[in-house]
Amino acid sequence: MDATQYDEPKIGVYICHCGTNIAGNINVAEVAKFAQGLDGVVVSRDYSFMCSDPGQKLIREDIRQLGINRVVVAACSPRLHEQTFRGVLKESGLNPYMFQQANIREQCSWIHEPGEIVTEKAKRLVRAAVERVSLHHPLEERAVPIFPATLVLGGGIAGIQAALEIANSNHPVYLVEKEPSIGGHMAQFDKTFPTLDCAACILTPKMTEVARHPYIRLLTYSEVVDVSGYIGNFTVKVKRKARYVNEEKCTGCGVCQVKCPWTTLSEFEVGLGLRKVIYTPSLQAVPNIPVIDRERCVYFSKGTCRACERFCEAKAINFQQEDMLIDLQVGSIIVATGYDIFDPADISQYGYGHYPNLFTSLEFERLCSPSGPTGGKLKLADGREPRSLAIVHCVGSRDKNYHSYCSQICCMYALKYSHLFKEKTGGDVYQMYIDMRCSGKGYEEFYERLQQEGVNFVRGKVANITDHALNSEEEGKLIVTCEDTLLGNIVRVPVDMVVLCVAVEPRSDADQIAKTFRLGRSQDGFFLERHPKLDPVATMFEGVFVAGCCQGPKDIPHTVAQASAAAARALAMIARGKVDVEAITASIDEKLCSGCRVCNALCPYEAILFDEAAKVSRVSQVLCKGCGVCAAACPSNAISVQNFASAQIMAELAGLLASERLAIR
Repeated sequence: MDATQYDEPKIGVYICHCGTNIAGNINVAEVAKFAQGLDGVVVSRDYSFMCSDPGQKLIREDIRQLGINRVVVAACSPRLHEQTFRGVLKESGLNPYMFQQANIREQCSWIHEPGEIVTEKAKRLVRAAVERVSLHHPLEERAVPIFPATLVLGGGIAGIQAALEIANSNHPVYLVEKEPSIGGHMAQFDKTFPTLDCAACILTPKMTEVARHPYIRLLTYSEVVDVSGYIGNFTVKVKRKARYVNEEKCTGCGVCQVKCPWTTLSEFEVGLGLRKVIYTPSLQAVPNIPVIDRERCVYFSKGTCRACERFCEAKAINFQQEDMLIDLQVGSIIVATGYDIFDPADISQYGYGHYPNLFTSLEFERLCSPSGPTGGKLKLADGREPRSLAIVHCVGSRDKNYHSYCSQICCMYALKYSHLFKEKTGGDVYQMYIDMRCSGKGYEEFYERLQQEGVNFVRGKVANITDHALNSEEEGKLIVTCEDTLLGNIVRVPVDMVVLCVAVEPRSDADQIAKTFRLGRSQDGFFLERHPKLDPVATMFEGVFVAGCCQGPKDIPHTVAQASAAAARALAMIARGKVDVEAITASIDEKLCSGCRVCNALCPYEAILFDEAAKVSRVSQVLCKGCGVCAAACPSNAISVQNFASAQIMAELAGLLASERLAIR
């Protein structure tokens, strides 16, 4: 249809039952009959599920047979099905923006008790939509080309999986990792639940594949400092921190680390072991190239030593190396920055940091690992082998004082620790839990296996952990005091060793990453997805996806699945070669613009730029998402948003308030 065919509004109105979600509270037939009498309405119908194929077919046939040029659907939230119905219009030859959706489910049926008032409110919402859509005009859809490269931020298992999925389709990937090696937390694990596979056996082949892949450029010891541009055409500025080791010359022989006389606590060993000042995080590090810890290197503080340089036959040590900034052009971005673990020292009654033989879950992982500081042997502070272990669940999780959410993985790794402890020592294990949540494939069976292995399960919250012995049997042990809610008793459990199952929490730099990539964060601090059910990997910043524990706590299988999903979304964009961008955007009347720059500061998408020469602001039509913040704030009334013109908004309000005042209860 050309623009003149939209001059006379011919509106079709369709009321969705949504099963009983809407029809259970609203008399949909009465609403449909009411809409039939509104100005410009050619046809009004109600149907069980408008979003279904028969429902969409109903609209298409009315457009073809009755010449409808505008459509109103009264159903659920536009966030769910606005694109669905716009697609119906487009398939039928109409401009997709000649559509308006009235939300009579979330904004009407779900929030009121059944009665006449709910049906009356639904009528008003439909009338408001009809009044508004009559003033809609066709908008031009636009598309931008997609640059075929992808940036993956974070080199844990999520980032590795996403990078390999894309690279294996012969498309370039930049994998940026903050640490000197990829692998993330999974590289620190001993075994994985519920199959008890060796974590390194699963992970290290993938790490090696990433390093050798011809379509992956691996940028470790690097950070993203700035992101500009838009979906399909991002410019990413990456700071490559100086390793003080020439990566091209280094052979990874390790002599420099052997000869370095200075040591410090190892981050990879969670402070339980030492590393040299020139180091690789682990034996399985990828790339196998050391980095010099500038803060602790004696050369940088006193100008002496340089032992690593003297003994390096490859002449790879370079103390003059400097940080370097590089620009990358990519079409899409996958954020997979992982998680931190909760510091249990904040819960003083547990005594973490005050008592020996009291460990966090990640510390216990390293103690169990054959490559860990003790060679996989469990030892107490005095060198003895422990004969009893208490595992305390929900430390910092499911606690309103710290994190109210469930960290999802703690129950399962607690069961894994029970098995490992019994396997290594044959000792007694006590699990203090609130609820056992074993919801994955094979998880419940693993729980039953541990019950058969003789693990003692105590249902209750731990009150405190002390070393105050009341008798000779408790001497030299840690005393875990807990209420056993099944027995109704307070119990004291003396053990040699305690493991705290600490919460998974957002990374300490999550706020900075959110600002750099313009990501939202949920109340718990994790990165916010576009929709928790229908779009769990996309974000509100078009072209940027999230994967893994940066989006919320999850186990390895779910992390890998989400990483693959994010990669699939990026590949789908690359395969199309272009992507449609929002047609509902803001524009600035430069004759009215005073150059106050209020809009520049408020725009959440950084879509408004100030022209210093002309002293006016201008909107980037590609970056703009039509949110309307700028238009609402402009003191000069110079900004308008397409299909949100003042006349359209006022018409919608008139539709709501046309008759006597309605008191909504």
